[in-house]
Amino acid sequence: MDQLTYAEVKAARERIAGRVRPVVVAPGDDTGRVWLALEFLQHTGSFKARGAQNFLLAHAEAGTLPEAGVTIASGGNAGLACAWAARELGVRATVFLPQTAPPVKVARLRSYGTDVRLAGTQYAEALAACEEFAAQSGALASHAYDNPLIAAGAGTVLEEIRAQLPGLETVVVSVGGGGLFAGVAAAAREHGVRVVAVEPVHSRALNAALAEGRPVDVTVDSVAADALGARRATALAVHAAQDPGVRSVLVSDDAIIRARQGLWDERRIAVEHAAATALAAVEAAETAEVTAEVTAEAADALDGERIAVLLCGANTDPSDLVAAP
Repeated sequence: MDQLTYAEVKAARERIAGRVRPVVVAPGDDTGRVWLALEFLQHTGSFKARGAQNFLLAHAEAGTLPEAGVTIASGGNAGLACAWAARELGVRATVFLPQTAPPVKVARLRSYGTDVRLAGTQYAEALAACEEFAAQSGALASHAYDNPLIAAGAGTVLEEIRAQLPGLETVVVSVGGGGLFAGVAAAAREHGVRVVAVEPVHSRALNAALAEGRPVDVTVDSVAADALGARRATALAVHAAQDPGVRSVLVSDDAIIRARQGLWDERRIAVEHAAATALAAVEAAETAEVTAEVTAEAADALDGERIAVLLCGANTDPSDLVAAP
């Protein structure tokens, strides 16, 4: 299946109702044009809790949860969500992370009683180790983003944003492998909401796939790589990104760092670089600091709209945030 349907998002919303925290929406400026969806307040500190709940609950309903439990490879957030959801259901969880995963995420994983295994220095290497473990142990293999149940669960956040922002025209989403984007895009397409998919210039799996017309491998080298470090976008995301209501935008690491620092300086919000990536696109468009790869059409999608910026996660070490003078 290459396209996620709105029916799958609706089913996920019904399945996980009461098991996740409703997203909080707050003003992002003084004009009422920009709004911030504070999904980093979600269980485990990121949107990933939605997909993890939907994935495990769907398998529990189908009787396909093995005694060996569930396993996943993750840069951190998906592993946290999977481990948390597994604990809620009394299911064993084994999580594989690259050795470069932030210590704050590793420590929190272990606090859930999870079997944490470090493999390689990039997500792809952790994924290979996870796949080998699943084949040998019989554990159910989950995925950080490339699964329709995961994507559909993530997409439920758009339904909640719309309920709080009548007349919403555009939602801005950070993209790694594309699970969140695919889910949000499926719901947005149903309601006529435009989606701006934002990636770092040097971690552009979705943008590169659009240029090639198919998923392709990319080199990952970004300050946001711990969460947006997928080498290849999921086919679900690539299909969703080809919709006329979607724009692909790239931002520099410098813009991401400024956006993250600004959230701290102005609001005392400490988010991951990945979460700040979406906001960086809005701020770059406002100051004409879009990169050369961004088309005028994409920049226009961020101008003059009532838009919601999804701040997707806050599992970060805030020690590198500079105190405002």
